[in-house]
Amino acid sequence: MVLFDRFGRPIYDLRIAVTAECNLDCIFCHREGIWSESFYKCFKRPGVTQYLTPEVIQKVVKVAADFGVKSVKITGGEPLLRPDIVEIINRISSINGIKDLSMVTNGLLLRFFAKKIKKAGLKRINVSLHSLNEETYKRVTRSKSKDNIRNIIEGIEIAKDSGLNPVKVNVLILKGYNEKEINDFLKFGAELGVVLQFIELQEPNGYQSEFFRDHFYSLESLEKQLEKEASKIIVREMQHRRRYILPSGLEVELVRPMFNPDFCAHCTRLRVTATGEFKPCLMRDDNHVPFLDVISNEEALKERFLEAVKRREPFFK
Repeated sequence: MVLFDRFGRPIYDLRIAVTAECNLDCIFCHREGIWSESFYKCFKRPGVTQYLTPEVIQKVVKVAADFGVKSVKITGGEPLLRPDIVEIINRISSINGIKDLSMVTNGLLLRFFAKKIKKAGLKRINVSLHSLNEETYKRVTRSKSKDNIRNIIEGIEIAKDSGLNPVKVNVLILKGYNEKEINDFLKFGAELGVVLQFIELQEPNGYQSEFFRDHFYSLESLEKQLEKEASKIIVREMQHRRRYILPSGLEVELVRPMFNPDFCAHCTRLRVTATGEFKPCLMRDDNHVPFLDVISNEEALKERFLEAVKRREPFFK
């Protein structure tokens, strides 16, 4: 059974934040859309243990799968900081109906985990890499470590060798930081054999935010360039997103949610926060549905899931 919301949009995808903690402090971070608690600053509470247990995550995904969800993406914070991340993946991958299991990571720890998470049942992975220049990367992520980019690339290569396919590299384009690196990324993606995903900065208040006004970079011109150069264009079901296949074989996607009704009209995703709530929309934090108080009651949990679907509505109309 596939669920549809009040606007006729099917619910196929579940995005689960397994932790809100991160080993970076990116200048643009909105903590998976939890805007009011963490505005452009990562949420850091060392020693927090009240995140969803593997058992709770399994129960939630089982209910979602019973309603037709077939794809799960694990996010954070940084999911590889969870010491039980392999168990979480094992539990999700064992659920009937889940056909696609993926993860978003900043890649700093990927070289240590790629083989383990593939063996546990992960199908593919998204790696966030917002600059190919070490100093720019540090400015964007506020990392104090050395060799960030080299370590991330090593993780990508091990992930590919382990059979995670595709490996997708997420690049958030920020005016004043990395907008001049787009062509460098296109070359990098073709050489490394990854899918590139360029992302526009997003913010629910749009131009009311000084940060957004200063650093939003429209991908419209890049979109027009790709439309001219692509040898093939594939329109994905998820958010009607286009995938451009270039003559080099490189695949490029653009994520352009801001002021984009088409993005919302084709959204098939429901989110789960790290602290136990269903989140109907990335861009809103005023319509969440908590579920931890009913986690031991499957029927009540199903009712909460249905309530979250009922609360879904396009942010941009």
